[in-house]
Amino acid sequence: MANKKINSKAASFLESIPESSIENKKDTLAKKSKFNFAYFINDSSAGQDFRDWTYKQLYELFDKIKEYSKFELKYWENKKMGKYSVFSLYDQFPIKTDFTRPKSVPHQAIWGRFHLEGDSRLIGFILPEEFKDVEQNKTKYRFDINTFYVVFLDENHRFYIVD
Repeated sequence: MANKKINSKAASFLESIPESSIENKKDTLAKKSKFNFAYFINDSSAGQDFRDWTYKQLYELFDKIKEYSKFELKYWENKKMGKYSVFSLYDQFPIKTDFTRPKSVPHQAIWGRFHLEGDSRLIGFILPEEFKDVEQNKTKYRFDINTFYVVFLDENHRFYIVD
């Protein structure tokens, strides 16, 4: 096997990049939103499964999740995508909806959605502020109110129907 030539300028540049650390005062890892798919279901009457979406739709979904993960959830409530808020929360599970509220979702859930492309939405919930950093059942695990729990894919804007 032939020896590869090492570009000393490239190697020097790569070594000059400081190693990232969560202890760095400028690091924002804890502030970034998280997406959890443990509650994801396919509501056969309205929602879709991943296999129902095209490659392009899935690419756009994960590209958006990547972007939405860069800031805390509250940040996205104040941002607009055209005339729509990027992230909206609802007082309750919508009354005018084609979806069925899953019994597996905690009753304390605050329902919301992320705007994707066109009529497509990512539907899920967050936990109320009162659960911030609360230990769950003496497990030593703490609730995180900066996590969006994905429940449905809504390709046709059928979760929160507006006239």
